[in-house]
Amino acid sequence: MLTQLREIVEKVASAPSLLDALEQLVVSTCHAMKTECCSVYIADYQRQRYTLMATKGLRKPHRHVGLAFGEGLVGQVAAKAEPINVADARQHPHFKLLPGIGEESFRSFFGTPIIHQRQVLGVLVIQQREQREFDESEESFMVTLAAQLAVLLAHAKAQGMWPDQHRGLRLVGSAASSGVAVATAWWDDNQPRLELVCPASCIDREAEQERLSIAIEMASAEFRRLRKRFDSELHKETLAIFDLFSHLLNDPMLRKDLFGKVSAGAQAEWAVRQVVETYSAQFANMKDDYLKERAQDIRELGQRLLFFLNNETVDEHQWDEPVVLLTRELTAGILASIPREKLAAVVSQEGAANSHAAILSRALGIPAIMGVDFVPDKIHDCKVVVDGYRGELLVNPPRHVMAEYKRLVREELELAKVVEEDVEKCAVTRNGERVHIFLNAGLSADTSIAVNRGVDGVGLYRTEVPFLLQRSFPSEEEQTQQYRAILDTYQGKPVVMRTLDIGGDKPLPYLTIEEDNPFLGWRGIRFTLDHPEIFLIQVRAMLRASIGIDNMDILLPMISGIAELDESLALIERAYIEVAKAAEAQGLTLRRPRVGIMIEVPSMLYQLSGLTSRVDFISVGSNDLTQYLLAVDRNNSRVAGVYDALHPAVIHALKYIVDTSKHIGLPVSLCGELAGDPVGALLLVGMGYRSLSMNTRNVAKIKYMLRHVSIEEMEQLVDYALTATFADEIRAKATAFVDSHGLGGFIRAGK
Repeated sequence: MLTQLREIVEKVASAPSLLDALEQLVVSTCHAMKTECCSVYIADYQRQRYTLMATKGLRKPHRHVGLAFGEGLVGQVAAKAEPINVADARQHPHFKLLPGIGEESFRSFFGTPIIHQRQVLGVLVIQQREQREFDESEESFMVTLAAQLAVLLAHAKAQGMWPDQHRGLRLVGSAASSGVAVATAWWDDNQPRLELVCPASCIDREAEQERLSIAIEMASAEFRRLRKRFDSELHKETLAIFDLFSHLLNDPMLRKDLFGKVSAGAQAEWAVRQVVETYSAQFANMKDDYLKERAQDIRELGQRLLFFLNNETVDEHQWDEPVVLLTRELTAGILASIPREKLAAVVSQEGAANSHAAILSRALGIPAIMGVDFVPDKIHDCKVVVDGYRGELLVNPPRHVMAEYKRLVREELELAKVVEEDVEKCAVTRNGERVHIFLNAGLSADTSIAVNRGVDGVGLYRTEVPFLLQRSFPSEEEQTQQYRAILDTYQGKPVVMRTLDIGGDKPLPYLTIEEDNPFLGWRGIRFTLDHPEIFLIQVRAMLRASIGIDNMDILLPMISGIAELDESLALIERAYIEVAKAAEAQGLTLRRPRVGIMIEVPSMLYQLSGLTSRVDFISVGSNDLTQYLLAVDRNNSRVAGVYDALHPAVIHALKYIVDTSKHIGLPVSLCGELAGDPVGALLLVGMGYRSLSMNTRNVAKIKYMLRHVSIEEMEQLVDYALTATFADEIRAKATAFVDSHGLGGFIRAGK
């Protein structure tokens, strides 16, 4: 039976169209099951019908026939989302005869739903003239077949091959950059692909090395040119995207590996593919979204090298009007090669919301959707709508839909101007309550707001990125220079530096860690306490970097108990004494930094009272706290829908933390994605949080919203949230609340 299952699925998967696939399905299923009839009904959600799309055994009419949702046995299978097996279908109370298709002679009926991600895509039916119930093995075969078909049919739906898509195609991906655009789609298929490079050797190794050297220099020149082009538009942390590429191209280990492959006889293109895939795999295996997407950056670098191995110049396209760029794999280079005024939005088949290309899209204010499964030929040169809030691509939508989105585009432009006007002013609620707004930053913050413009400092600086981009542990001096550059940028404003959050799901390229469950494994403070030499070097570097600037605080990640905290504090004290003595010998003074911990492991909720004499502040990591409270891996697409920061349990935990922190006299901030979410920010301030740290693209709109709502109103919203049973109740109430204040334009995304 397994062989037959595999053969059916392979035939369906290789069919050139949906109709061909369904014809293969019914014929092959009849043969495998030795039944006289097999039919497949496809869900048409616009018409609320199940349409008979393919059959072996019935007469297929010239016009579409089917059953309304809930109608007949097919409708019951779908409504209940479970199989129905009856010996005599005509005796069933829900039986409905479809005239003209010859169903009268069939008695037995077995139908099973085809379900993908909780949505019924269709119903697979087998029938026989003999009056009998199908046995358990037959049931099992059909249910298994339907489960395997679900993925294939979902893919077909994503490709626009569905009966209810005749009035326009709607495709969904990951919302990478918010905003709305209406324009003509343009498909770019000129980028080289690493996976298409085949093994090849070279005859003249010196000539091949020369080709590689020229390609590296041309790529380096391009990245320098692109950086200069955006120098006046973006702040330097976003420009660090191009600095990263330049740094990698000049990395001696990368060059050594590339030229080593060529010296061993590999063609330059094949050498690039091998080396880039090795480097990329190290990042791709990480589960942290931000770090995982660095694998994409390495691949982009490889693709630019492939391009310059075969091209001496970069051709720029000319457009009369702005276009929506369709691409297989969005890169920073592609984005930078198109004039900003000619780029309405971007849609990529591959990639995710944390890639550098996505970060750059946000920085430039370009709506972007990643991971959209589209057929280029069906979309190129079509009128499309890109909804960067919902992650939706609408192809040739009805006229009234197009008109509505054009209206939203005008509103977007007006809203952007309004929120930017007062971005430099402090965040103060309508009744005068001050809220401090900080940045989450790393190697490349996603921002279009100049440094120090409208922010109170850095609430979270990720120090692990330099560790991940090198082939060995960075030295104390290297770290000192890196940290001092950051601290110097934000003089007079606090910068909270999180100690190395590495290990488990974020293995270093030069330190392999393999675990069955990395999120519950050797990561964060657990790793650094097991390697005090690494921890001491990093803390000393932080302290040395802060001398004379005096704006650095230290944040400890993944603390799960007081014992870990005490051990960490002892090491910090040891490093402080060493650096303070060295500074005093040079006539300098080292300010003792404040030390705080991240509340992200649920166990710490019950040990908050033990922190009073140990730490100076608390920072809530809402992303991991939500993940651990709900026992859901937010990077796993199968359960990503369970991850919800508005889950009542999360809301209660966040309220408990802020209330307890006030009671024990410890300052508290929140540095997760929830802080930059309009609904999340209102709830957090209503709970009592007065310090929020977020990505800078959210700064202006969060400050604007807070100015238009009073503390009392936000507290009332929180009171409701604390009594709610479901996250959707909280979301609906919050949405209505925001709309009632004329701020609905900030939350079009919805969930």
